Amino acid sequence: MLGIASPTGYTDEVVWEVCRELGRLGVDYELTRRGAIRARIPGDEPRPARAVVAHVDTLGAQVKAVKDNGRLEVVPIGHWSSRFAEGARGTVFSEKGGWRGTILPLKASGHTFNEEVDEQPVSWRQVEMRIDARVRNRHDVLKLGIDVGDIIAIDPQPEFLDNGFIVSRHLDDKAGVAVMLAAMKAIMEDPQTPTVDTYWLFTIAEEVGSGASSVLVPDVASMITVDNGTTAPGQNSDEFGVTIAMADQTGPFDFHLTRKLVKLAREEDIRFQKDVFRYYRSDSASALEAGADIRTALVTFGVDASHGYERIHVHALRSLAELLTAYVLSPVEIERDASPMAGVEGFTHQDHKEAHERAGREKPAPERDDREPR
Repeated sequence: MLGIASPTGYTDEVVWEVCRELGRLGVDYELTRRGAIRARIPGDEPRPARAVVAHVDTLGAQVKAVKDNGRLEVVPIGHWSSRFAEGARGTVFSEKGGWRGTILPLKASGHTFNEEVDEQPVSWRQVEMRIDARVRNRHDVLKLGIDVGDIIAIDPQPEFLDNGFIVSRHLDDKAGVAVMLAAMKAIMEDPQTPTVDTYWLFTIAEEVGSGASSVLVPDVASMITVDNGTTAPGQNSDEFGVTIAMADQTGPFDFHLTRKLVKLAREEDIRFQKDVFRYYRSDSASALEAGADIRTALVTFGVDASHGYERIHVHALRSLAELLTAYVLSPVEIERDASPMAGVEGFTHQDHKEAHERAGREKPAPERDDREPR
C-alpha cells in the first residue's frame, strides 16, 4: 500500500488494492460512491453490531499556482508542516500524466544565498516544487498539462529494518489498514464465530476531517478507530505495545468501550499503555459529528515524528492486531445497545458508587458575601 499514491482526493487505486485483498480473504464488501469501503464479517447475531475503522488516504499537496519561473506554488493536503516537505520527492498528477519533482525552499542553494538558506521562515509560502522537465516559465509548465489544483503525492521512501522498525512517510494510516487486514485474516481462519456482526471500514478522507461521516450502518453501536499514536515528549504512547487513547481534542472516548479494551489487553497479556492527545482527531470524531449515536474508542500504534518521516515498530502492530481480534471475539456486555432508543432498563452505570457517596457527603461551600471582593 505504501507504494500506491493516495493523498486525500486521489485514493481510487489504493481502494482497488484493499478490495483485492478483501477478495483474497473471502470477505464480502461494498463501496460508497466515492470509494469508502464497508466490509462485513458475520457474527452470531446482527446487533448490536461493531465496527473497526482506519483510513487509506494520506497527506499530500496540491498546486496553488504555476509561477513565472516555471516552479509550482503548493499548499498542503491535510495538516503537516512544510518543514517535512522540504527536500521531499513527489509526483504531480496532470491531465497529461504524472511528472516527477522535488519540493524545495525558495532559497535552496547555499552557494548562492549563504546564511539566508537557514534564515527562511518555515511556511508553505516559503517552498515550491521544481518539476523534472525542461521548463523555464509558466507557459512551459502549462504545456505539460500541469495546472492549478493538480494533486501531488509525496514519496513514502519506506525502509523495513531487520530489528522490526519500519521507517516511512504515510504509515499514518496505511500501517493501521494493514493491521486491520491482518486481524481480519486471523478471524476468518479462526473456528470461533464473532459474537455479533463486525463491519470493517476503510475511509478515504480522514486527513481532511470527513473520514467516517458516511459509511456506517444503523446497526453499529460501537466503533474502534485504528490510527497512529504520537510518541513524543509529554506523551505516554510507545512504539511497543498498543496505545489506548483516553481522549483527544474532541473530548473523552466512550467510558465503557475504552475500559473494555483495557480489560481485554490485561486478560490477553497484551502490552498496552494509555494516552491523551491534545492536537489530534480521528475517524471517531467525524462519525459523531455526522450524527452517529455510537460508542467510540481509539487504539493506536506508536509513531515517532507523526505527519513527518515516521517510524513505528512491528511489535505495536502485532499488539494492536491481537487486541482487535480479542475484541471482535469477545461477548457483548451492554445488550441494550442493540436498540438505538430504549428505556432505562439495562442502561449502564459508571460504578464508582463509593466515590459518588463520598461526594454527596461533602459539606457545601459557605455562601459568599456579595460585598466581598471577587
